[in-house]
Amino acid sequence: MSLFFEIAIVTVVAVLAGFLAHALRQPPIIGFILAGLAVGYFASPDLGLVETIDGLAPIGVALLLFLVGLEMNLRELRNVGLPSLLTGIGQILFTFGIGYVITTLLGFSTISAVYISVALTFSSTIIVVKLLSEKKDLKSLYGRIVVGFLLVQDFVAILALVFLTGLQKDGALLGGIVTTLGLGGAFIAFAFIASHLLPRIIHRIARSQEMLYLFSIGWALGVAALTEAVGLSIEVGGFIAGISLARSSEHFQIGARLRPLRDFFLILFFVILGVKMLLGGIAVPVVPAVTLALFVLIGNPLIVMIVMGLLGYRSRTSFLASLTVAQISEFSLIIAAFGLRLGHIAPSDAGLITLVGIITIFISSYFIIYGDRIYKALKPVLGFFEFRKKLAEEASVETGLSGHTVLIGAYRTGKSILEALEDSGEKFIALDFDPILVKELKDEGVPVIYGDATDEEIQELVGMDKARLIISTMPEFRDNMVVLGFVSRNGRKPTVIATADDEHQARELYNEGADYVIVPHYVGGKEIAELITGNKSFRQLKKLKEKDLKSFKI
Repeated sequence: MSLFFEIAIVTVVAVLAGFLAHALRQPPIIGFILAGLAVGYFASPDLGLVETIDGLAPIGVALLLFLVGLEMNLRELRNVGLPSLLTGIGQILFTFGIGYVITTLLGFSTISAVYISVALTFSSTIIVVKLLSEKKDLKSLYGRIVVGFLLVQDFVAILALVFLTGLQKDGALLGGIVTTLGLGGAFIAFAFIASHLLPRIIHRIARSQEMLYLFSIGWALGVAALTEAVGLSIEVGGFIAGISLARSSEHFQIGARLRPLRDFFLILFFVILGVKMLLGGIAVPVVPAVTLALFVLIGNPLIVMIVMGLLGYRSRTSFLASLTVAQISEFSLIIAAFGLRLGHIAPSDAGLITLVGIITIFISSYFIIYGDRIYKALKPVLGFFEFRKKLAEEASVETGLSGHTVLIGAYRTGKSILEALEDSGEKFIALDFDPILVKELKDEGVPVIYGDATDEEIQELVGMDKARLIISTMPEFRDNMVVLGFVSRNGRKPTVIATADDEHQARELYNEGADYVIVPHYVGGKEIAELITGNKSFRQLKKLKEKDLKSFKI
């Protein structure tokens, strides 16, 4: 059978399985692994299919790590915020520690227990961000915290790959680890130097789109091959190659052009994981797989809820955030394949991690999709996790107000409205989920609460049902609909000003009961149109410029 025919078969089966996963509202990764199981079931070992696809699959892994490095802004890692940092580190430490104890009790060797425990630790950034984006929760309070601690997880996952490279088949030898860390440090220094030199070269190469595309592929695979040759892994090499280009102005363009190629080769990677689970009669221990899957599905969320409860978050915020860690990551599957390739773990161990991945990704996807409904059902018992009397999502401001104004979102558009409210002398309270902004406003003496406007307890705390006026500068359509829904359920109807991204959303909000809807691009365009048609000399622009600069405090 020709190479072309084998790849064609795998691709067609993967596409069909991907459609099935999509119909079940599942991530494509589930479909691709199931496609591998189907190929493994019907394939014959003498076809050479495993060797062929297995040889191509690492290209997808190298490109995946290259794009992770390309998009990882180390400034973002510094600015994830204390809640995200503590939650991320706490979850990683507790999950690894408890996971190691469980796998050891299940009878696994030390090296296998380390690999399996590390695999259980990481959650899928790609899957979680996609599902939160579809729910329109990516910019909610819990969504921002989740994105922050997933970024921490990704960074730790890279360090884990470096560490695991130093492990030997029968255990961890200090000399091997020290050598590996030394090589890792040398390549990090290489990436640092390259990140200062390459942007100038890239800028010249970018004049030709074809050459930029080819250079990016060559750089990613070349550095990955180099790191493998000196004793590190392809995965680490791909990441270092990406980090070295992250500061170039063309990194967005590089990422956009390489994603389709990455996705194709990743399909082969996930398919081959499924193939290896069946081809050759690999026996995957079902009881340990179910036990570890239950730990990820229940234990991981409990760990996150406890950590966030100790930090002072409300049960709704911590619960919805905790549901996003109830699955293992594509990094976990990469770590399993990595350990198998180096001979650190047996095929049954890699199959175990893959099976845990299938179970947890399948179930946790529904956890995230129906998170709000699950929270309402469990709300009576979740209050136990609010350990602190003074919650982070509250503030020492006057509550129980009536006939006041509630401003939701005090940044950008909200900033100007906040200034007007302060000048008016009327009673008001601001609500925002940016902890840095809230702290700044508190220091200025502004009555502000840190919290999520879609949380019913926060809505009651700021007195939305008793307010005279509610102004929402949040552009998220779903959040505005939730606020309008809360208002409509109460007898007293305040005046509500909402914000929408486009005219279609504005019409929906009007139908729901909004008194006025701000459509920023429409209002801004209308104002500019009046300026350029009403004053041919454009003198008014100079006055507006001076006024704005004064307002910007520049």
